[in-house]
Amino acid sequence: MQVRTSLVGTTQNDTNEGGRRKTRGDDRTTGCAVEATLSVIGGRWKGVVLFHLLKGKKRFGELRRHLPNCTQRMLTLQLRELEEDGLVKRTVFPEIPPRVEYELTPFGRSVEPILVGMRDWGEKYKARL
Repeated sequence: MQVRTSLVGTTQNDTNEGGRRKTRGDDRTTGCAVEATLSVIGGRWKGVVLFHLLKGKKRFGELRRHLPNCTQRMLTLQLRELEEDGLVKRTVFPEIPPRVEYELTPFGRSVEPILVGMRDWGEKYKARL
């Protein structure tokens, strides 16, 4: 397997048995759908980004304000991965300075029940503490 680090993250130039490129969410090795889900929406920031995008389109600066502990680089990486996985749509407007908006795709909206359930569970957990 050859791994190349680019400016936006790590990409794998690797194929599986079927000759297709491996991607996040590829659960063919273990067959675990939970692993596939967590590989796409897991991590510290992706779920939070997706949750804020449930309310509608957001610009990068708006997302940064919602995630004050997330670095600009990390937010950029997470948004690019979510876009690559088809959950987030990035729209660049041809203006000076350029305006960029992020929104959920229809596929991205399909994670809403999961995110709302996570929020509800988190509220119950915080109340327990």
